[in-house]
Amino acid sequence: MAQKPRVGHTEIMKWQNGKTTAVSNTYDGGTINQFRVALPIMNEMGFKATFFIVTGDITGSKFQGKFLGRPVEDILKESAKMPINKGNFFERATALRYLDYEGARECHTRAGDLFELGKFDEAYREIDDAYAKIHQGEMKPLDQKVAYDNPTVDISWDELRRIATQGHEFGSHSITHPQPAICDDLNLRYELEKSREELLNQLGTKHAFSAECPHGSENKRVMDCALSLHCATRNRMPEPFLEEINRWNKKDPTLAKKEYVQWQRGPTTSTTLDQMKAWVDVCLAHDNIWLVLTFHGIDGIGYQPKTGEEIKAFFSYIKAHEDRTWVATFQDVTKYMRERMNGSACSAMEGERIKVVLTHSLDANLYALPLTLKTYVPSGWKSVSVKQADTLQRVPASGEQEGVFVLYQAMPNAAPVELSKGD
Repeated sequence: MAQKPRVGHTEIMKWQNGKTTAVSNTYDGGTINQFRVALPIMNEMGFKATFFIVTGDITGSKFQGKFLGRPVEDILKESAKMPINKGNFFERATALRYLDYEGARECHTRAGDLFELGKFDEAYREIDDAYAKIHQGEMKPLDQKVAYDNPTVDISWDELRRIATQGHEFGSHSITHPQPAICDDLNLRYELEKSREELLNQLGTKHAFSAECPHGSENKRVMDCALSLHCATRNRMPEPFLEEINRWNKKDPTLAKKEYVQWQRGPTTSTTLDQMKAWVDVCLAHDNIWLVLTFHGIDGIGYQPKTGEEIKAFFSYIKAHEDRTWVATFQDVTKYMRERMNGSACSAMEGERIKVVLTHSLDANLYALPLTLKTYVPSGWKSVSVKQADTLQRVPASGEQEGVFVLYQAMPNAAPVELSKGD
């Protein structure tokens, strides 16, 4: 028979407030109905979300799309004489987005899709064919220069600041949404670094924590660059305790063997409400799944749009299970997991009190999210006073087969927590 935990034994709960699962609602691209339709629904439900925005689209942004390097006209001329090769592919693929010819940007996107899939020769051909078509007159010059602002995004930094004060998170989705895997190093760095700088300057350090590189890239060169700038990316989070299943992967999350699994799902136009509800049901049947939802278009605006009615019905389903579901920003769930996996709670009975010291080994200035602790208390304690520095909580005790316990919030790397019998 397993031994019951001793009085004072303390553990850090897997999820905030002792919930069964975590859900993060994330939005890509910053299209206007994410804010006009989905945001009010989330606010009504008390849900916080993460918006990965293309910063160059926002009215008043300092950093805009531009090609860094040689004049694109020189690259175009050179392409008539020298075929594409591994040495010039990235420069030509990047410059193609900045040549004012019909279909040039679409060719860049297709080549990036192929490259991301490991179809390198086909990606090279796509770029080579695009330049050939320009020289042969099959791709016509545009009447005006390519505009890099997105007409489906019509919002200002002032409004985004107001949204941020409501507890929502913003993260980088680059400046112009290129195919990052085929950008050369200089332009890749510019897209990611200056997007982060824009967010930092406009919204503050909290909104420079997370990023999502465009097109869901998982290219190693892109990830190395992004993770050198951000604490977390939705594309990849190389943590030893976390298994990642991206939104195109059909792997069963219940088969994951690690402490946590990040299960990304991307609701598209054809995804039914029952399918979406089933994702939540899977998470509620296990205790280690973090459901990361990726929304794009809403009510006809943006990629693969969902309707506002579908969004409301789905969020209502999550709300109905909020006793077991922690809905939080991408940043907060990331911080919670890292703090827990790098933390410890040392406790001891001292007279009539229980003293708990909660610490973690991370940067305390960056990682200061409250953790949920579970401490076993004497059987006669019906309620418990929980004091940490100047903060006092009165928490009801609960019973289970292992004993009587309390759940409470505590700040790591702060003053010791003292538990005593309540009134």
